[in-house]
Order: sequence, then structure tokens, then C-alpha cells
Amino acid sequence: MIYLLYLLLGAFAGVLSGLFGIGGGLVIVPVLLTTFKVLNFDAAIAIHMALGTSLATIIVTSINSMMAHHRRGGVDWRVVFTMAPGIVLAAYLGGYVAHLLDATILAYLFTAFILAVALKMWFGLKPKGHQPFPGPVGLSLSGAGIGFFSAIFGIGGGTISVPLLSRFGLEMRKAVGISSALGFPIAVTGALSYAISGWHAPGLPEMSLGYVYLPAFVGIILTSSIFSRVGAHLAHKLDPRIMQKSFAVLLFIIAIKTLLTS
Repeated sequence: MIYLLYLLLGAFAGVLSGLFGIGGGLVIVPVLLTTFKVLNFDAAIAIHMALGTSLATIIVTSINSMMAHHRRGGVDWRVVFTMAPGIVLAAYLGGYVAHLLDATILAYLFTAFILAVALKMWFGLKPKGHQPFPGPVGLSLSGAGIGFFSAIFGIGGGTISVPLLSRFGLEMRKAVGISSALGFPIAVTGALSYAISGWHAPGLPEMSLGYVYLPAFVGIILTSSIFSRVGAHLAHKLDPRIMQKSFAVLLFIIAIKTLLTS
């Protein structure tokens, strides 16, 4: 039943990715956290395992998203390569900082982030005005911020990078395309950081690479890529305002559930 849950979670995360253009980390992390506690994982590392495993799954899903946007000419690779060094360094640091944080504090931080995203989606908040498009140093520093917080929260970074890139004056299609490409270095470096930081952590379950739990990783990636196409198809059929409100409600529920299980 647990392995079936991983497959269903991957399908659900894939649909959400296709529907809303964001990674499934916001959903994967809370569900994995609950699952790991049912499996009696050590409470001191359960949230770390959920975050690390989420980032590992995003490695695979981000490739599909990145290639789809690239084929449509939506990825400005000059921006991606300029931001990538800051992302790589900061994402690795973010994973290490998460390793140092107490499990309860980390869960509270993740919950606060979910609530912030939920409020943004419910009220349809968007950045007002534009800032001048930054030079190489500014882009690299922006990438560092995106990478650091994405690694701590176990996400691909779209909920952070798309609004930021839009604030820099990029049209939404370009912002989403660049964000999809940035998700790959975030996920690779973040997952590697969680794996290395947690390599000798006490209480690790079998079949783990540090804080990355391999059975959950395999189960999720088997279905997430397939069902992302289903989500993309539904996105063209459903009212975007209703979808946005519905997802905001889901995030509110997830936030409450995460608090109760922390």
C-alpha cells in the first residue's frame, strides 16, 4: 500500500505541475512527511527526508518541463547560465542549513511558506511595477536567493523565480521557461546536499542515500512525468480562476495538516 501511495503521489504531483506550472514539492513534502511518520521514521529526520526526497524527484520532472519549454523557444539560456553559478552554490548551502535546523523549526518554516503561496494564489497577488533588468552580478545574486530558499523548502523554485523574473520585466512565457530550466540545477545540487549532509545521520531507514529515500523517489518519478501531460491538458479545459482558488484551498489544508503532524 505504501508503494501504491508513492505512485499516486507522483501522479497527483504531475497533474498539479501540468495544471499550475509549478513543481510538485509543495504537495510531495507534506504527504511524504505524513507517510514517513506512519512508517515510524525518526521524528528528528522525517522532515529532512521528505525535503531531500522531494528535490530528488524534481531532478526528473524538471528535465521534462525544461525540454518542453526549450522546444517552444521559451528558455533564454543566457539568463539561465548567468544565474546557474549562484543557484548551485546557494542550493548546496541551503540543503546543509536545513540539515542543521531542528525538525520542528524546519516544519514551521515550510508551513509558513505554504501559507504565503496559498494567500498569493487566493488573492491573485502579482508584483507591481518593474525593476530594471539586472546585470550578471545581480542575476547571479538573484539565483543565489532562489537556490537557497528552494533547497530549504524542497521545491523546484518556480513559486519564487517566476514572480521575480516577471518583476524584472520578462513576459510570463519567458519567465516560466527560464524557471523550468533553473529547476534542474536547484534539484540536482539540493538533493546532493541533502544526501551528503544526511549520510551519517542517526536513524536513517534502509534504502536511503542520506536524506533521500529511494523507494519513494522511484515510485513518484514513475508516474509524475506521465500525469504532467494530463494536467497540461486539463489546464486548457478548466477555468483558471477556479483552478487557482481550488489550489489555494488545498494549500491551506496542507499547511494545517503539516502543523498538526509536526
